[in-house]
Amino acid sequence: MDLDDIPDGIIIAGPDAKVVYVNRRIRDMARADGDEMIGMHLNEAVPFDDLNGNSWYDTTRPYDGIATRKRISEQAWWSPKGSEYLITASLVRERPAGPVRRVVVSVRNARVRNQRDRERSDLVATVAHELRSPLTGIKGFTSTLLTKWDKFSEEQRQFMLETVDADADRLSRLITELLDAARIDAGRLTLKRGPVKLDEIVRHVLTNVSGGAAEPFEISIGDDLDLIWGDSDRITQVVTNLVENAMRHGFGLREIVVQNADAEQLGGVSLEVHDNGPGIAEEMRQRVFSRFWRAGPGAGSGLGMYIVRGIVEQHGGTIQIDDAEGGGALIRAWFPINEPDTMTD
Repeated sequence: MDLDDIPDGIIIAGPDAKVVYVNRRIRDMARADGDEMIGMHLNEAVPFDDLNGNSWYDTTRPYDGIATRKRISEQAWWSPKGSEYLITASLVRERPAGPVRRVVVSVRNARVRNQRDRERSDLVATVAHELRSPLTGIKGFTSTLLTKWDKFSEEQRQFMLETVDADADRLSRLITELLDAARIDAGRLTLKRGPVKLDEIVRHVLTNVSGGAAEPFEISIGDDLDLIWGDSDRITQVVTNLVENAMRHGFGLREIVVQNADAEQLGGVSLEVHDNGPGIAEEMRQRVFSRFWRAGPGAGSGLGMYIVRGIVEQHGGTIQIDDAEGGGALIRAWFPINEPDTMTD
């Protein structure tokens, strides 16, 4: 790999602490021309210090210290202009406990880490808020029933227990969604692949949820649909989420179209879900697939579309949002055939 392709800055110094190599990122950071930094002392090439004015070189002493040391751990240091950087180094020796023959310094801007820290903090706060809402209801009703059971009628107790049960279901769904989102983030979403008939899944989902449709909708299913290979349960999750979103947030489901994809997409089957809503502005369409994105009152956890995209992409497919003819949003998911090699002649 060419070190110029690495996003972090790299400085390499020889046994005399003189710089022998810098990559493009370091030259950009230092605004150096050509080989201007070659031959520079490492102390000068890494002009960072801590908040007390102690320099990185004098503090870490890369060529001195414990003879078995191989690495200088990553820490935050500040440039002369006050910018924060994360610096780590590898100490290369010809033999164990021998003198340092080469020091490889890695420098990266701390803004990326700080942004990730903020994202983690925001995620924790959001998750805590989402979990607290149903837990508050569960705790309130159970505590009331335990302390004042005899003061309520049978109907009142029944209502409270049904509310507790509904909040417990909501909590269970949220935890499942959080686990799915975490698996997608970590690239650990596993699929139990098998032959899938997308039209059968669509019909099954519509049978289960069509009672929530206030207005009639159209169904268009093509002939001789390709058999795709994927996780039937996960694809059902995708279809269910898209249909329910159209019913709840898209002013009603208008049409579902299932058909073989164009030859340009190398086969496979596409699913289109049309709704009756005002549509989704083009600049908002990618944001729909972000974690915890919500639109309007009554929105769920905000993880549904994030998980939908993760499942579709794990199958090697794509999902996108367009304008439907006659108004409304059109969400199109495409699944490739993914036929296992053992099934081909």
